[in-house]
Amino acid sequence: MADGQRYLLPTFSNPLASQYSSSSLITNDLLVKSLLNQLAPEQPSPSKAPTLAPANQTLRGMFPQNHQQGHNSRITGAPGRQNPMQNYFPQQVPHLHQQVSQHHQLQQQEHSGHGAAANMMGHSPYSGGVMANASPFSGNNMQVAQHGATARGGQAQQLPEHWMEQLRLHKESERAHSMMTENMQPHYYARLKASENRGIGGPAISSGGSGPAADGEEDRRRPYQVINPNKRQDWHNLDMTGQGIRTLSPALFMYEFLQELYLGSNQLTFLPPAIGKLRRLRLLEASNNQISELPPEIGMCTDLKTLLVFNNRITSLPTELGFLYHLEMLGIEGNPLNPGIKQELMERGTKSLVSKLLEQAPISNAPAHREHIVLNHHASSNLEHVKVLTWNILCEKFATPQTYGYTPPRALKWEYRKMEILKEIREKDADILCLQEIAGDAFNDFFSPHLAQEDYRGILFQRPKAKTMRPAEALSVDGCAVFYKNTKWHLIDKQLVDYANIAINRPDMKKTHDVFNRVMLKDNVGLICFFESRVTGARMIVANTHLAWEPHLADVKLVQTGILMDQLAMHADKFVRWKPLTEKDKKVYQGPKSGDEDEDGSQAPVPFVPSQEYRNITEIPLIVCGDYNSTIDSSVYDLLQKGRVPPDHSDFGEHTYGNFTKNGIEHPFNMRSAYYHLAGSPHELAFTNYTPGFQGVIDYIWYSTNTLEVVSLLGPPDQEHLRRVPGFPNYHFPADHIQLVAEFVIKARKEKKMVTEPDFGSSSKERRSERGKE
Repeated sequence: MADGQRYLLPTFSNPLASQYSSSSLITNDLLVKSLLNQLAPEQPSPSKAPTLAPANQTLRGMFPQNHQQGHNSRITGAPGRQNPMQNYFPQQVPHLHQQVSQHHQLQQQEHSGHGAAANMMGHSPYSGGVMANASPFSGNNMQVAQHGATARGGQAQQLPEHWMEQLRLHKESERAHSMMTENMQPHYYARLKASENRGIGGPAISSGGSGPAADGEEDRRRPYQVINPNKRQDWHNLDMTGQGIRTLSPALFMYEFLQELYLGSNQLTFLPPAIGKLRRLRLLEASNNQISELPPEIGMCTDLKTLLVFNNRITSLPTELGFLYHLEMLGIEGNPLNPGIKQELMERGTKSLVSKLLEQAPISNAPAHREHIVLNHHASSNLEHVKVLTWNILCEKFATPQTYGYTPPRALKWEYRKMEILKEIREKDADILCLQEIAGDAFNDFFSPHLAQEDYRGILFQRPKAKTMRPAEALSVDGCAVFYKNTKWHLIDKQLVDYANIAINRPDMKKTHDVFNRVMLKDNVGLICFFESRVTGARMIVANTHLAWEPHLADVKLVQTGILMDQLAMHADKFVRWKPLTEKDKKVYQGPKSGDEDEDGSQAPVPFVPSQEYRNITEIPLIVCGDYNSTIDSSVYDLLQKGRVPPDHSDFGEHTYGNFTKNGIEHPFNMRSAYYHLAGSPHELAFTNYTPGFQGVIDYIWYSTNTLEVVSLLGPPDQEHLRRVPGFPNYHFPADHIQLVAEFVIKARKEKKMVTEPDFGSSSKERRSERGKE
């Protein structure tokens, strides 16, 4: 198409700017007054009402040729479905409508001829063709916004600023519609901004909010999607206005990079559920259509700041609209909207309406349980089985409405979330729990006492900043915790890994600038535990960590992982030489309560099992869990999976980190991610962290393949449930991460074969004896 460039536009700042907003020096008030003066040059008075344009002129060009006149009374939803909003807002006429009722009655009396003419044509006397009692502030009645509504006692009352802005945008939308229909020129917004879009291009834009420059660590601490610079996208806008479109093609929703979409002045009767795929939309303009309802999937577009659906047939709103916590303008004038909803919008504005929808939304149906996927049906019951759970539970301090504005307030409260977390931990019944982002007070006052009832004991390593704070404040600092079943495992030793402190004390790093300027700024930690099975005497190393979250700190995450693996190798060497435990060492617990009682009812003692011995560090079973904030294509993943990262890896950039950037990083363990076994299958994990700005796998359970074998895994969440869920947490997922659960079996050890020297007779023995004497 010769003019195809009109469809594909780069980002522009204000797509609805009129000729009055070309200068940044003009304020909103001046814009409104200038527009209103043009529409109503004469000042209204009690004796003379404003002159109205003839009805046929008012209505000309406001609808396509085949546009159906009037509005139906269909309620949002499928036939027979209850209106989801009818119980949330009072069914009463807004009092702002009452304030101007005398003004409109006077207009209708003095211009009854125009009203009759309009009614004869099947139209309401109000612009846009909506019902008369749906919007008394549209069309030629906008001068009320300038002079104020008449309240009781004859005193003028100014309309709220947000509602004046609503009316201004509504009039602008009608003007655009009129220009397209009368002049037969579609793509109004593309033509309006053609002069600003002569140079296509610009920097890639992150999805889901801004990066670290806009958010402090304590306010965010959440990964965000980074656009790959190798996949350049030069346009983010699409104008399809005035095309007479009745149905949207599914191909449109493949453009998931779109940030602005214009669908106004067509003949659309609905927006398809696939609109939820456009999760980067900032602006959606669908005014002057025949849309009777918004799909619940619109709630998936949490980046929306402007949603304009002027002059449609919408009577109610889906509760999922409450997910749009970034929404600043819901343009809905000219619709036969539920009076209670409209009153909320007129009096308090878009933000208040969105918050109310979120607060009062009903709890959705629970998703299907995550499937238990068995990989090895023939694992021997005689071998030691180990079930491990890892989970970033979202610290109370970081679960703020600013970051998780799409989460219902009650579902975001710690009192609710901690009970749901505890419930899921009890259901999974793992032997080892590795938790990240668990605060000191949550560990001491809630999880430790409650999990003790389930036979768990635990240890916590808080971030080092807790040492610099007063005791009461330090309790709110998060860290990494490991809980273990006390009747099954004996904790022999634990080691704390403070990445910044270790880095600054390494002889090869302590003099490098990047350690001070980058690694030292992050206070992430790790925890290493050395266990022995009370049942078989097998020993095992379990590590838990939480790395830096910022995408631009890929080098820091790689250094942290390198330090963790160095620490594991060093302490594993010590664990190999650890002396066997005695029967006295293992007597500090009581045996299981599963019917092994003596005749007097007391617990029967568990028979003593000697400790197993290991010859080198790779023989000890190793499990490394955590939130690595690193995807499968990262250097962190490469290091853990392949065992080595070269010194010139791109994630190092131009930074210098001693031997790491001189010789590379490597470790001696043969490791693999437990969920690697689901890659390419229908059960493959699409994410472990699920928010509007980021969905990806960044949590892992790594294990040593020569000593452990995966028996089963916890599958992914219900995909059907996610169709209308923009992000976690919610009522059914109490954290923004999901838990990973893997069951392992410790492989049977191969005994080292004794090498015997062959016997070649007495002469041979004599020669060996003589050599021995020499």
